[in-house]
Amino acid sequence: MQREVITGKSTPTPMAHYCQGILAGETLYAAGQIASDYKTGVPPEARQDPAFPYYGSDIQKQARYVLNNIRSVFQAAGCDFKDVVKSQVFLTDLKDFFHFDQVWKEFFPSPPPRTTVQVSGLLVPGCRIEIDLTAVLPGVARRGMDSEAVLAGETLYAAGQIAADSRGGSDIRKQTRYVLDKLGTVFKAAGCDLKDVVKSQVFLTDLQDFYYFDQVWKEFFPSPPPRTTVQVSALAVPGCRVEIDLTAVLP
Repeated sequence: MQREVITGKSTPTPMAHYCQGILAGETLYAAGQIASDYKTGVPPEARQDPAFPYYGSDIQKQARYVLNNIRSVFQAAGCDFKDVVKSQVFLTDLKDFFHFDQVWKEFFPSPPPRTTVQVSGLLVPGCRIEIDLTAVLPGVARRGMDSEAVLAGETLYAAGQIAADSRGGSDIRKQTRYVLDKLGTVFKAAGCDLKDVVKSQVFLTDLQDFYYFDQVWKEFFPSPPPRTTVQVSALAVPGCRVEIDLTAVLP
């Protein structure tokens, strides 16, 4: 498969050893972006002006700065935000979510599948948000372009799911079962099953839940897919203990 390293014309060059994106075939994998110019930290254009405290908040300015930088990478690859099929958002404080989401709606009138979690810190001090996007070239057939899942070509990109409904209860086993049942319904609508999962990410608010979570996981995945499991500070809805993010391919 042909691969091309992508660099945005106006996107700051990272100090760390990674590139801004790779176009592999018809899929663009972009690096996560934070609100840093990698010279001074958080640049003035991504910070609230103390002289004008009512003209935008730090999180809104940082979100716009990040999304504009990612857009530059996308444009260099021949994509735009309407081509996004998967998004992950890492906030250092979920209290920022509402104001972040107002900016998100400006850039994504038709929102892609998204996973949003709170983390304890980001690479550059003062950064409040990191955004990670995956897209496909405009010519790739897509359906189900909404916040639940997108089928692009033969790959299904599902949004991260939490047990936001109270029926999930507070028990990690009940929440895990609830989330996986919900994802199974999404997959079925796309013509997939959980056995078609090729990538999984699990976000737990307490790694002491891992053993009981994993017992339920084995029920749904007798033949387990590749998985990443990390502890996060919080999830979008209080009381939720697990978020599961899955990617699959058609059988």
